[in-house]
Amino acid sequence: MAEIVNMPRLSDTMEEGVVAAWLKNVGDKVEEGDILAEIETDKATMEFESFQSGVLLHIGVQEGETAPVDQLLCIIGEEGEDISDLLNGDSSNSSNSEEVSLEKEESSDTSSNNASNTEMPEGVIIVTMPRLSDTMEEGTVASWLKSEGDAVEEGDILAEIETDKATMEFESFNSGTLLKIGIQEGETAKVDALLAIIGPAGTDVSGIDMDENAKAPAPKKETKKEEAPKSEAKKEAAPAASHSSSTTSSSSNSSGRIFASPLAKKMAQDKGIDLSQVSGSGENGRIVKSDIENFKPSAGGNAAASSFVAVGTETFEEIPNSQMRKTIAKRLGESKFTAPHYYLGLDLDMDNAIASRKAINELPDTKISFNDMVIKAAAMALRLHPKVNTQWTDKNTIVAKHIHVGVAVAVDDGLLVPVLPFADQMSMQQIGAKVRELAGKARNKKLQPDEMQGSTFTISNLGMFGITEFTSIINQPNSAIMSVGAIVQKPVVKNGQIVVGNVMKITLACDHRTVDGATGAAFLQTFKSYIENPIVMYV
Repeated sequence: MAEIVNMPRLSDTMEEGVVAAWLKNVGDKVEEGDILAEIETDKATMEFESFQSGVLLHIGVQEGETAPVDQLLCIIGEEGEDISDLLNGDSSNSSNSEEVSLEKEESSDTSSNNASNTEMPEGVIIVTMPRLSDTMEEGTVASWLKSEGDAVEEGDILAEIETDKATMEFESFNSGTLLKIGIQEGETAKVDALLAIIGPAGTDVSGIDMDENAKAPAPKKETKKEEAPKSEAKKEAAPAASHSSSTTSSSSNSSGRIFASPLAKKMAQDKGIDLSQVSGSGENGRIVKSDIENFKPSAGGNAAASSFVAVGTETFEEIPNSQMRKTIAKRLGESKFTAPHYYLGLDLDMDNAIASRKAINELPDTKISFNDMVIKAAAMALRLHPKVNTQWTDKNTIVAKHIHVGVAVAVDDGLLVPVLPFADQMSMQQIGAKVRELAGKARNKKLQPDEMQGSTFTISNLGMFGITEFTSIINQPNSAIMSVGAIVQKPVVKNGQIVVGNVMKITLACDHRTVDGATGAAFLQTFKSYIENPIVMYV
């Protein structure tokens, strides 16, 4: 006799579902335990198993369509069976289901009103007994895979729940700590009864009345506890027989799809096991937990050569964030998400700069770096382009008449930006001496607060690490920051000839609220004229 299969409730908060894909077509034979469809809930896409055997006679919800819980999903029956009465009566059935749902809503409203007397702690989530099949009215907790106090991640298997047709794994759709178990192993409860409470660790949930939410009849402890070992014995006995066959016979249908429980998939992923090499002992060859636990890689020549089983454990180390790290994260986050950044890049011919630096460093007691030349050129360019030397406020744009250049310095805990005051008035040799002094203080954690305040423009140089090009986040309240790359040799065209040149890339990040594109481009052109002809910086 044909049976109607309704849209199931696959999560505790699911109100409607979307059919992501049908794995059976009308006319296909269906066995109990076969995967009928993939259904997208409000939290995940899950496989929906058939609890009937027969032929798929009708599909009520097409791929990509959305339907509320309990609406007709499909009809399964005997081949050639007349289902016109079921299809014609669908509207009346749906109205009846609406009345039933209204009654359920009224009863749930009553219970929620009663529960509202107790204020719910912040972050606490009530997990109710899910409806895991279209005919399920109550469920029995066969086993808990988490204990009170355990950490729970989204997707973890919380418990195995026995429905009226099968025992199924129930995944958590929330992350937190399992604060309370409302239904013990072996106990039975109605759908929507309080199953568990998840929330932040240490939260007091003693004020939540467990009995008030539990709408189940008296628990059937003795009966279920006697049945549980039998089911476990079946599960343990099955793998021994299944693994005697070749492991290359995978649990898949003609389309190559592998059927495995969510827990089995997670265990296989953690252990690096290829599910196509596992033979399933569950219904219709479905791979279950015990199959993964008892799996042994094939010792065959070709199979052993083509398969890889990862060995090792995933480990993490938690390092507390220092106050410096927290400050960096806060300030850079504020800058990136409040200032509209845009970037201007430029290639610089460094041949003259290299020759000038070599000549300067040959003088007695004189030593400058390319970074010193960059700072000097930027400071002088800021004199001619004061709009780059600005700050944005909600009321006005502040133009700094002085030029204080911040120089980013990497330290063990992060990044510090000591400031060179009035950098435009300093010689390159003075700039170099001051930078070395401040960088040494930064690395020894001896920088004073006033030595890191008041910058109007910032330079970040990673050329010494071999980085040729990068972008930086603006050091607010500055309006711009210059990123300086390494000098590299590459083919360039000079006087119509291809020759080897020394090129340095720079990138200017600008706040579009204060610095327009043309303004930033004009600044870079002036900077380029200084850095490519260092002699003009002495005039």
